[in-house]
Amino acid sequence: MDLVAGLLLIALMALAARIVQLHVGPNDSLRRRIDQTRRYEDRLPEPRGRILDRHGNILAIDLAMRNVIADPSEVLASGNPRFIGLQLARVLQLDPAMVMARLNRPNRRFEYIQQRVPDETADLIRRMQLRGVSFDEVSARHYPQGPLACHVIGFANLENVGSAGIEQRFHTYLRGQPGLRVSEKDGRRREIFDRRVLDIPPQRGADIYLTIDQNLQYMVEKALESAIAEHQAKGAWAVVQRVRTGEILAMASLPGFDLNEYRSADDLQKLNRAIGYVYEPGSTFKVATIAAALNEHRVTPDQVFDCENGCWFFKGRPLRDYHPNGLLSVADVLKKSSNIGAAKITLTMEEKTVERYLRAFGYGAPTGVELPGEEGGILADRSQWTSLSLSRIAMGHEVGVTALQMLNMLCAVANDGMRVRPTIIRRLVDAEGHTLMESKPEFVAQPIRSETSALMRKLLARVTEEGGTGTRAAVEGYTVAGKTGTAEKAINGSYSSRANVSSFMGFLPAEDPDRIAIMVVVDEPQGAFRTGGVVAGPVFREIARQAVRYLDIPPDVPVEAGVENKPEPWRSL
Repeated sequence: MDLVAGLLLIALMALAARIVQLHVGPNDSLRRRIDQTRRYEDRLPEPRGRILDRHGNILAIDLAMRNVIADPSEVLASGNPRFIGLQLARVLQLDPAMVMARLNRPNRRFEYIQQRVPDETADLIRRMQLRGVSFDEVSARHYPQGPLACHVIGFANLENVGSAGIEQRFHTYLRGQPGLRVSEKDGRRREIFDRRVLDIPPQRGADIYLTIDQNLQYMVEKALESAIAEHQAKGAWAVVQRVRTGEILAMASLPGFDLNEYRSADDLQKLNRAIGYVYEPGSTFKVATIAAALNEHRVTPDQVFDCENGCWFFKGRPLRDYHPNGLLSVADVLKKSSNIGAAKITLTMEEKTVERYLRAFGYGAPTGVELPGEEGGILADRSQWTSLSLSRIAMGHEVGVTALQMLNMLCAVANDGMRVRPTIIRRLVDAEGHTLMESKPEFVAQPIRSETSALMRKLLARVTEEGGTGTRAAVEGYTVAGKTGTAEKAINGSYSSRANVSSFMGFLPAEDPDRIAIMVVVDEPQGAFRTGGVVAGPVFREIARQAVRYLDIPPDVPVEAGVENKPEPWRSL
């Protein structure tokens, strides 16, 4: 007994000595290990700024969410890991086997069960008081309108980095500043609030107001959807722009994708064709070359050219018209879209003159719109032109353009000859409400004089009148000035008779200072009639008809008078 008592006394003395040592001794290394175990730093996620349309409708926003986290060692120590796993699988709608596999890792202290869970779901799990289950705060990008304006808005990836569209182009402004929290946790990894030593809240990023109008964007996308279905087209895209200011009111490209499900979209769906697809424009390009010839006083509207009944040999190569024509005035060359007439008009100018005008109109270079992925098109230096080039460029061959380039050229023709840089940003506002940036019209060139602009407005208005190629684009009560385009696609080194790009661009009212311009392109429509006037003209009309009502643009022609049977408008100039 004495021996046992002695051993117990020695053990108690050793224990007492150890307690004294732990409490009054230095124990720096031990304290550091404890602090490292209990002390933690949290990088508080920075909420991205919102993206809104011109009227303040939200197109992109950050939602507060939670990551569901498990401590497998603690879950297994609870004695009821199967119950915990089944409950998590049920609430989160996950595969129970997958959840159990993540929990059955006794050497792990941290496992994500599911990321970006809505607050209400996380609250439901929290009320279950499942041992070893915790949460951390995250923010997730959400796009309330789904696919609407998807190519303009773009998306932020899982790391909250802008990866397309406005999200990418203005990531620096949108991303905000993260917060920081330094505190301690107890043995169950719960924060000890009175041990919090630092708490810097995150700062939200700037809000971006676009020039896009959400309602008009919807109208445009629906019109394109109908066109694709009707003509079994490969795709379609359109842009609506204010002539005076360069503001883009709508920019749509189909097929598109749901921004909330961007990872399931392929590269073609993510392509913004309005700025990223380069194509030969065909006859819409005649607007630029004929405007240049009129501005140079090389021709007059009444001047007559022989259109050779539909076939003309130049430099030993044939040039054909879609419909044969004989003698046509310059005004009728534009109205009836004669390739031969346009070529002969353009040949009245020198190559250097034509190149100078085309570059002044913005061809061969990006427009500068605030979106990533914009192509500059193709306009070769004239030193690379052949003896045929001038006659082919006249009708939109040997050049590559984007839809926005074409529309911006048309806006310059309509806007007294002044080319304005297109913009899709209205203003940037920081978290405190201070305006960081506000867009204003930026004039970049004046390719033609205001007198030539006035003349071209009148000539282009004849295109949608009886006898013109764009009658299907006419809008009752409004003078529509525009141009059709039909271009065969180059496939395997030659032009295809079965695949073409059909387009129509126009503005209305033709003489209104607050007019809007619209560009419509339909890619590879099917059917017997695939011209720009037949395919794209009605799409333009549908968009324009709704736009003038929505924007409250008053008509400029009495409805009973229609849009035809008007006197030749240029004769008054």
